[in-house]
Amino acid sequence: MNGDLPKAVLDSADITAITQLILREREDRDLGRWDDMRQCFWPDSHVGVSWFQGSGDDFVTGSIDMARRNVLAKHRLAPIRVRLNGDRAVATLAAIIDLPVTLQGVPMNLAAFARFLYRTERRQGRWGIKSFDAIFMRDELIPAIPGQGITINPEEVKRFRPSYRMLSYYLTTQGYDVDLNLPGEDRPELVDAFFREVYGWAGLQP
Repeated sequence: MNGDLPKAVLDSADITAITQLILREREDRDLGRWDDMRQCFWPDSHVGVSWFQGSGDDFVTGSIDMARRNVLAKHRLAPIRVRLNGDRAVATLAAIIDLPVTLQGVPMNLAAFARFLYRTERRQGRWGIKSFDAIFMRDELIPAIPGQGITINPEEVKRFRPSYRMLSYYLTTQGYDVDLNLPGEDRPELVDAFFREVYGWAGLQP
């Protein structure tokens, strides 16, 4: 029956399915629907973000642990762009990672601005996530209550990348090992190489 439908209609259905898959994964993450989140990833998937490198299944387990440690990230998502090539597709979107944090006894709001890239693949008629990665742009740390503030010694953050400096600093204070070699706007050569890798996987041009 699908063979009777125009390609544009079939592509639109796939784009909708992929978009909903990504929105479901992020919403499940934010709301702690861990079993539903786990179902979004293929067993051989890979996730690469500031605090984690590993399989999608282990990423969910790590997210559960992060929530138990009261590191409660939420996500603001921009519209999703999907590029298809048969049973493979690449989806990209801008996002803001919001973290309510306490540093030096002062409540603060940490916001990390990033671009998310998802490799998705259709298997047995269903789309799932093959990989999820973040390209960091910048971040900011502001007091939750105007007029409050903290002082951070520049030497304490000197080793962190400008594109995710305060995020790295905070995660380190919480005992996380942060990958300092991720693609970021301060390292455009890494971003270019990563885009070529991701889109090349799907047989697409960046």
